[in-house]
Amino acid sequence: MPKRPQPSCPETCAPLLIVLGAGDRTYQSWALEELAAAYPIALLDRQPPAWACTHAHHAITADLADAEAVAEAARTLCARDKVAGVLTLLEDHVELAAQLARRLGLPGATPAAAAACRDKLLTRALLSTSRVPSARSYLVDDADSAVAHAAVLGKPVVLKPRHLGSSVGVRRADTPQQVRTAFHHARTATLFGLEHTGTPGVLIEEYLEGPEISAECVVATPTATRIAAITRKSLGAEPSFLATGHLVDADPLLADPGIRNIVTSAIQAIGIERGVLHLEMRLTPRGPRIIEINARPGGDLIPRLVHLATGLNLPRIAADLATGAQPDVTPTRRRSAAVRFLYPQATGYVTAVNSGFTAPWLTQFLWTAAPGEHVTAADRTALAIVTGPIAAACLKRLDRAQDSCGIHIQADTATVCVA
Repeated sequence: MPKRPQPSCPETCAPLLIVLGAGDRTYQSWALEELAAAYPIALLDRQPPAWACTHAHHAITADLADAEAVAEAARTLCARDKVAGVLTLLEDHVELAAQLARRLGLPGATPAAAAACRDKLLTRALLSTSRVPSARSYLVDDADSAVAHAAVLGKPVVLKPRHLGSSVGVRRADTPQQVRTAFHHARTATLFGLEHTGTPGVLIEEYLEGPEISAECVVATPTATRIAAITRKSLGAEPSFLATGHLVDADPLLADPGIRNIVTSAIQAIGIERGVLHLEMRLTPRGPRIIEINARPGGDLIPRLVHLATGLNLPRIAADLATGAQPDVTPTRRRSAAVRFLYPQATGYVTAVNSGFTAPWLTQFLWTAAPGEHVTAADRTALAIVTGPIAAACLKRLDRAQDSCGIHIQADTATVCVA
């Protein structure tokens, strides 16, 4: 397996950071590159991809679904190198990272706290016990049970998988038939193999009205939580809750005592004492309500937006916390950054894509669907990342970037061209 060249630093010059799972290159390559610039990395993965191996001092093949196999690989690594910490940026390995850090006597979230974040039902129970505002939620075994609980909650309701992420399998339902359809959708949803981890099941919850945000948090000690950034999330049309983009800027909610109180209370309820967290919530007419708590940096390129907007490097901060170091959480700039995800207007095969647009404020434009690939309404075809002095400028620039690209899709009935 290829390794990152080390012309100026032998492997023994600094302790290693174990990273569990490379993830998808589109969404994780920037973060892994940032980690590698600060720490020598030992990457453990089922099949370490070539792109990730270029950032790793060690690329080790290990079945991440087998905790004992991972522990044995880590022990072998520790026998020849000093290991400073364990980290994952991926939802499916959060519990494994906590367990491995505990085995090796390294800093990090407790396995119990990590498990509570992975299990949405347990998250809701802990929040309820601590009186942290969230959504009323029930575990349902079948469609009939879902319909019965919908009558108790009052319509509309939301059905979701107990253990997935990225809004996959999440749907709103307003009628009994929609509840049945949404139950089946949640029960069969898949996400990068995440459906094979965690506790299976379907939750039915009350619908929370209002815009969705996330708090990107740095927890240095049980009593020291800092909100590094507020992310505004854009969603597609319901009944699905597909993310169409995220925006980070100098949000006034950073200084909102209500947001700070609910974030601090939620983290304490779950029991996370150290790490970078991604807390999702909705701003309802009755105040903020917690949706999810993730014991890792946010996905969907949110850490990159935070870095572009504030200068804070969440992957490196997470690594510092995982190795027992004290991270610097002082922002170095005050700008705005945003990402937009494009989706197809038809199901079919991509026949052509084009975009030659460039601009100083266009950080990245990437086609995530290539000619020859089959796409559906839920598949992202492209993404654009922009920066600007304020949020409004970012939104206008995203429109310009989107208008500059074109995609042709051969559908069953016609060719769809979006230029």
